[in-house]
Amino acid sequence: MEQDPNTELRQMMAEVIALHAQFAKEQLGKDALDGRVLKAMAKVPRHEFVPVEIRPYAYVDQPLPIGWNKTISQPFIAALMADLLDLQPRDTVLEVGSGLGYHAAVIAELVEKVFTVEIVEELGTAAKKNLARLGYKSVKLRIGDGTRGWPEHAPFDKIVVAAGSELIPPMLLQQLKPGGRMVLPTGTAEAQELMVVMKDASGKTSTRSVIPVRFAMLEAADEGRVHRVS
Repeated sequence: MEQDPNTELRQMMAEVIALHAQFAKEQLGKDALDGRVLKAMAKVPRHEFVPVEIRPYAYVDQPLPIGWNKTISQPFIAALMADLLDLQPRDTVLEVGSGLGYHAAVIAELVEKVFTVEIVEELGTAAKKNLARLGYKSVKLRIGDGTRGWPEHAPFDKIVVAAGSELIPPMLLQQLKPGGRMVLPTGTAEAQELMVVMKDASGKTSTRSVIPVRFAMLEAADEGRVHRVS
């Protein structure tokens, strides 16, 4: 039986991510990313989560456009964010900014439950189809304002935000469990740092900046209305 060529491409992508992490070890404070994260990156079919016309570039270590002025994150950054979350098998994770569902699928390989919120209706609808087609039943997706989190399923062990924010969204911080972690880009559109927010057992928070990044800015919907593209 002939092997799917994408399997080899995913493995090569994971090796590039591992090399990137080695080169950034001073900034990351360690030599390598979690092997479980690299294994998940080598498993999830990224080409199934990008528009058909750019599938030949799916396993290049760079962000790719997915429409509506949004991108799918560079694989190294997706892996790094998952690594910084310190994901555990029994975790329940909230993701803000589903895009086409790729990062939710990666996280779903590592945890028990994923709840993801996307403000652009067209992207959220496509992400639901992608995740269902590939069998990711542990992922629940809602189309709406991610800055408000998903209170019905809070608190969360971990939260990841795939969009830049000048301040840590207060409703997300409220929905993070004591002992939990949040990973998000903070800063302006022109200058952002990937940040880890840690909440200790007493509820006190501390932060750590990791590396400079560039994400689209986080959108909030007026009165909870969803952003629909005309």
